[in-house]
Amino acid sequence: MRVQPAAVASEHHVPAEGTAAWASAEWRAKAVSWLDGQLAAAHIERTGDVDQPRLRPWGTVLRAPTSAGVVWMKAPAGGTAFEIGLYQVLARLVPERVLVPIAVDPGRAWIILPDGGTSLGERLDGPELAHALGEALGHYAELQRTLGGSVDELRGVGVSDMRPAVMLDRFDEVLDVTGAALASSRMEGGADIHRRAAALRPTVAAWCEHLSASRVPPSLDHNDLHPWNILGEPRPPTGDTRFYDWGDSVIAHPFASLLTPLGFVQRLLDVALDDPLLLATRDRYLTAYRDYGDDEDLAATVETACRVAKVARVLTWDRALQAARRHGDEIADEWHDAPLEVLASLLEDSYLGEV
Repeated sequence: MRVQPAAVASEHHVPAEGTAAWASAEWRAKAVSWLDGQLAAAHIERTGDVDQPRLRPWGTVLRAPTSAGVVWMKAPAGGTAFEIGLYQVLARLVPERVLVPIAVDPGRAWIILPDGGTSLGERLDGPELAHALGEALGHYAELQRTLGGSVDELRGVGVSDMRPAVMLDRFDEVLDVTGAALASSRMEGGADIHRRAAALRPTVAAWCEHLSASRVPPSLDHNDLHPWNILGEPRPPTGDTRFYDWGDSVIAHPFASLLTPLGFVQRLLDVALDDPLLLATRDRYLTAYRDYGDDEDLAATVETACRVAKVARVLTWDRALQAARRHGDEIADEWHDAPLEVLASLLEDSYLGEV
C-alpha cells in the first residue's frame, strides 16, 4: 500500500515549551486551531471536544474525536523534538510498523497521529503478554534490519548517536551529569554508587570493544520498548504490530533495544535470567539476526548490549529532567534521582537490572 505523505507546515519559530506553556489557554487555542486546520486538509472532521490527557515536562498530548476515529496531537520538548522528523523517516521506510502521521509541523515540533488501538500492556498479562511481546520483538528486529542502512539519515533528523564506538565517551558524560547531581540527590549512598560506577570505566571500555567488534550493524534503538508502546496483534495469523512513542530513541547496537522488554518480562513473571519463557522472548528477537552468528555468540552480545544500553538510559533521563528544570517545572519524587538509579543498575550482576 502506498502511504500518503503527511501534511507539513512551514512555520519556523521557537516552540513554546514546558507544562505552564502547554497548559495555557493561549497555547491550547493555537494548537487546536492548527489541529482543526490540518484535519480539514486531510478531509477529516473533528466531532467533539479536545482534551489533554498527558502533560509532562518533556511533552504534552491532546486527544480529539473525529470522523476518522480518535486522533492524537503531540508536542515534545526541545530535547525530543527530533521525534517529529523521525516519524517522517519511519513512515517512509517502515510504514507498516508505525503510526503514519496525518500532519507535522517541524518548526513548532507538532505532530498529529491516528489512534493505534489498545496496547499489549492494556490487553494482556502474565505469560500471554510475554508470548505476545516476544512476537512483537521479532517484528521489531525486522524493522531494525530495514533501518540499518539509514543510520546517517536518522542522525540527520537529530537522533542521538549511541553507537558502540562513542559509548565510552557517553559513559564519561554520564559520570559528569550524575556527579553534578549528587549535591541535590535524595538517594541513600549516592556518592558511593557514583564512585563504584566510575571504577567500572575499564569494564565499560571492554563492553564497548565487544560491541564494536560485532558484525551486527547499528540501527535504531527505541530505548523504551515496553508493552504500552506496542500496538496491534503481533501473534500469528495477524502479525500486525506497530511501535510508537519514539522520543527516547537513539542509534545504537540494535540488541540494546532488549534492555527494557526483557527486563519487563523478568519482573512480570518474577523469574531468573535463565527462565525458558524469558529466553524464548529473547530468541524470538534474535531469529532475525541468526545470519550474524551462532546462538551463543548472539546471546553474549545481547547481555553486553543491554549493559551498555543503561548508559544511554541515564542520559535520556538526564535530558528529561534538564528540560523540567529549564522550564521551572516541578520534578516528581519518583523521577528526581532516576539517572543515578539507572547508573546504580550498572553495578548489578544482572545485565538487565532495574531501569
